[in-house]
Amino acid sequence: MTADLSNCLIPLLQNDVKNLVLNLKDIKNIDIAAAEQLVKLQQNFYEQNASFVVCELQPEVEDFLEESDLLEMMNIIPTESEASDIIMMEEIERELLDEE
Repeated sequence: MTADLSNCLIPLLQNDVKNLVLNLKDIKNIDIAAAEQLVKLQQNFYEQNASFVVCELQPEVEDFLEESDLLEMMNIIPTESEASDIIMMEEIERELLDEE
């Protein structure tokens, strides 16, 4: 699963639309390798001035990420709508920082 995540998501950084909302509402559990890969992917997106937001985590997945000390390293938002709002705010922030 971890290789598939990277193979699917990293090419998105080459597109004009770089921001990603990853909705995990259907994921009931996650292993440590996949969780760590999500953190690395998110860092990779932010290093490329792109947003990577995870939303709609199931309680079991959220608990696992918390127990693994990974939850605070990720940009996790309750709903897809709020995730879109976060991306818009981050885009505005990047534009303002580019102007300085």
